[in-house]
Amino acid sequence: MTATPTETLESVRAAPLLQRALKPVVFVLACGPAAWLVYGAFTNAIGPNPIEYIIRYCGDWALRFLLIALAVTPLRLITGWQAVGRVRRMLGLFAFFYVCLHILAYVGLDQFFNWPAIWADIVKRVYITVGMAAFLTLVPLAATSTNGMVKRLGARRWRRLHRFVYAAAVAGIIHFLMMLKTGYVEPAIYGAILAVLLGVRAVKKWP
Repeated sequence: MTATPTETLESVRAAPLLQRALKPVVFVLACGPAAWLVYGAFTNAIGPNPIEYIIRYCGDWALRFLLIALAVTPLRLITGWQAVGRVRRMLGLFAFFYVCLHILAYVGLDQFFNWPAIWADIVKRVYITVGMAAFLTLVPLAATSTNGMVKRLGARRWRRLHRFVYAAAVAGIIHFLMMLKTGYVEPAIYGAILAVLLGVRAVKKWP
């Protein structure tokens, strides 16, 4: 059945509208976990150990957003939906945002900015060492996420640098796995998702 000229014109008009709405919608949705955390803190809905909950909650969402950001390019190439590529950088920055909240909650709420104790914790506990390594890997990626930095570094060097996001994701999953005493299903799921994304990249050599 052939579309009428009116239907074709309406679809053409709708496409730019959807593209313009995509970033604001994704931005609002990505702020949702942080908004819920604030609400939960003010309504005493985050359990009997709020500090531990906040640290774990922010870390979970950091890892989720990191995997979602890594899934954008395969999704775009599989579905042909080019507009979704416009939110990849935003999703990556939201992953870094939640990582920063995760670190700040540990440093400020749990350790009260006691730097000697924090350093001793990093050295003593391997899972914290791995987590800090993941964070430090993400810092230069977040710092070079602007269009200006892409131009300064050059597209090839910029892409090469940002491939370290996979190393950060691997370290993040290992950090999550090591901190658990029981219940490894969730990190196993994250690991399986990352393995699929890495496998797709290796087979198809997608950027």
